[in-house]
Amino acid sequence: MTAPRIQLVRVLAALLAAAVLAGCGFQLRGSGGQYNMPFQSVWLAFPETSPLGTELKRNLRAAGTVRVEEDASKAQALFDVLGESRGKSILSLNSLGRVREYSLSYTLVFRVRDANNRELLAPTEITLRRNIAFDESQVLAKESEEVLLYRDMQADLVQQILRRLAAIKPV
Repeated sequence: MTAPRIQLVRVLAALLAAAVLAGCGFQLRGSGGQYNMPFQSVWLAFPETSPLGTELKRNLRAAGTVRVEEDASKAQALFDVLGESRGKSILSLNSLGRVREYSLSYTLVFRVRDANNRELLAPTEITLRRNIAFDESQVLAKESEEVLLYRDMQADLVQQILRRLAAIKPV
């Protein structure tokens, strides 16, 4: 076969593979960010200034399948925050005893109840960790990197919460 013919066969094979995948309903996990929640409305017990609560509300509203209620008595599901914390601990030291790496952690403990106060999801703890190298000659840059890592953990936490909410089996 000639080079243009081989290239044509490759292009046709790629198109055929794409058509087969599209035809069978294949989608990448989490594509579109749509989750089928087992309830129509939810109340979130986050403080008004919580960045995690704000991002979770934004994601729930963007899906369009669940209303985020401001009044707990109007909601079918109640999302209770039992604990939220961020931590920073020393992971390693250099030969002079100075910090070389930190371990950042973000922990959320929550539960979900229905309107009749029955537990839909028992107290659940999600802990995320990220390591960050530290260089005292670049303190400002490392502080910015730390903020970005916490923001990334927050986005990851929201996605994990959404998946766990979608997996609830109503009683």
